[in-house]
Amino acid sequence: MQRIENFKATYKSQRKLHWIAALALAALALSTGVAMAQTPDAALPGKGIKVQALQSSLAEETFQTMLVDRALEKLGYEPQPVKEVEYPTAHIAIANGDATFLAVHWDPLHKDYYNNAGGDAKLMRVGEYAGPAAQGYLIDKATAERYNITNIEQLRDPGLAKLFDHDGDGKADLTGCNPGWGCEAMIENHMDAYQLRATVKHVQGSYAALMADTIGRYKRGEPVLYYTWTPYWVSGVLVPGKDVVWLQVPFSSNPDKTNTSMADGSDYGFAVNTTRIVVNRAWAEKNPAAVKLFEVMRLPIADINAQNERMRDGENSQEDIARHTEGWIKFHQQLFDSWIEQARAAAVKS
Repeated sequence: MQRIENFKATYKSQRKLHWIAALALAALALSTGVAMAQTPDAALPGKGIKVQALQSSLAEETFQTMLVDRALEKLGYEPQPVKEVEYPTAHIAIANGDATFLAVHWDPLHKDYYNNAGGDAKLMRVGEYAGPAAQGYLIDKATAERYNITNIEQLRDPGLAKLFDHDGDGKADLTGCNPGWGCEAMIENHMDAYQLRATVKHVQGSYAALMADTIGRYKRGEPVLYYTWTPYWVSGVLVPGKDVVWLQVPFSSNPDKTNTSMADGSDYGFAVNTTRIVVNRAWAEKNPAAVKLFEVMRLPIADINAQNERMRDGENSQEDIARHTEGWIKFHQQLFDSWIEQARAAAVKS
């Protein structure tokens, strides 16, 4: 009788162990199934989410914007065709949720556009995508050396200013900046601060067309005076130090009192800028992977200059720029992949 009771006890114990094991296996299967179901989402945290990039009318910004779109695609996002609007409108559209991001926000040059669109309450300014970027005034090296011109304040002299007069009005013609870009406001500020109104004219229009004329005059051996920035193809054609020279300014004259002097003491009149990515804040808070991507992406100024020069040489179609972008990614594949992995990790942590 005792043996029967022992057998029953052993049987019950084994049944209990089998039941526990079955539950463990079921739990393992369930957890494995959940993990398998989560894997695609972890790899593609932006799956099915549309993104709308904006850029200005500068075709040379397409490369930077397209590279961000390609990275977002790797995370599963669905970039829509890039739309061109000028900077003030772009910031407002992103703040209102009508677009997702702008890859070329110049900080601090576009600070007012950012603040006027709602600032940190509606927007998020992320990363340090490209920079530092210089900007300012340049003249041809031959004229600079012949007349010892080093500072734009010297153009208050009617005799020196007339050297750069191309339309016969007696004033120097300064190839300037398009309305709505931000740099035009600073040039106008300088015109007053450095007392240049009487001798210098700020020539505005299509910057690309104006610079084509400026380069043509340079090639004919005529004096030239113009504004430009880096990264941009102009400095690959008129090379500072070789063909042209930067002009200093007599003092910093920023409305916000920013000191524009550089580490070496040079002062070109414009604060050194960093290109950052501006994104809609509400969207960003729901998309940590994209925010992390924007934080870690870096694009060397030299690479932007090189790509822009290829555009200037005729490779300027959307297909050309897409090819340039894919070529850059392939050449920097390990770096590009590290951006994607960091973005995916941020999505998992959130």
